[in-house]
Amino acid sequence: MHNELKITDMQTLESNKNTTSEESADASSLNLPDFTTDSYKDAYSRINAIVIEGEQEAHDNYISIATLIPNELEELTKLAKMELKHKRGFTACGRNLGVEADMVFAKKFFSKLHGNFQIALEKGNLTTCLLIQAILIEAFAISAYHVYIRVADPFAKKITQGVVKDEYLHLNYGQEWLKENLSTCKAELMEANKVNLPLIKKMLDEVAEDASVLAMDKEELMEEFMIAYQDTLMEIGLDNREIARMAMAAIV
Repeated sequence: MHNELKITDMQTLESNKNTTSEESADASSLNLPDFTTDSYKDAYSRINAIVIEGEQEAHDNYISIATLIPNELEELTKLAKMELKHKRGFTACGRNLGVEADMVFAKKFFSKLHGNFQIALEKGNLTTCLLIQAILIEAFAISAYHVYIRVADPFAKKITQGVVKDEYLHLNYGQEWLKENLSTCKAELMEANKVNLPLIKKMLDEVAEDASVLAMDKEELMEEFMIAYQDTLMEIGLDNREIARMAMAAIV
């Protein structure tokens, strides 16, 4: 019995060794960054802070949106709770790498979009609030997470894959509301896009250098975002000409 146990343990160790060497081979073939370097951890402190702050902003925004459509309180509260779960997951990703998130940077990073959302909220402009949170921010997050998953450390990869599944539900929520109300909200939607879409481009430019250290290409990030964004606008019911006009706002 004792010998069998030892043989089993040896097999397990051998199996683990093989798995580890396979992972190393995968990492080198995928050209993954070195997660242990000071430069990686420095860049990660800002990127990680952005996703943590982004999830907190999303939580707060969904709670705020519920004040404009109180009959949707239960659904929006559920979405908000998901965002806090994501925040905890991304906080654990930083902790796993021994990195402290630069939350001061992240708050400043979101400040313009945050301010525009608050102004829209005070005015009761629900369409603008949904465009900022449920369309722009969610499409931004989904596209960034998709690019990041390919180059993430194993722990963060697993967390991020789980988050992406949830984010599609959030994108879908805003998409469905805007689709149902398009006839009355199209003008505001297009105006809000003109003001807020250029901010996404500026935000991507601002983190391009840090993203590059994490092996995330700026052009690929922007391309992924624009595909997700334009697909959503199509689902909402805008035609090709309107979508092209809205997309042009990103070229500033």
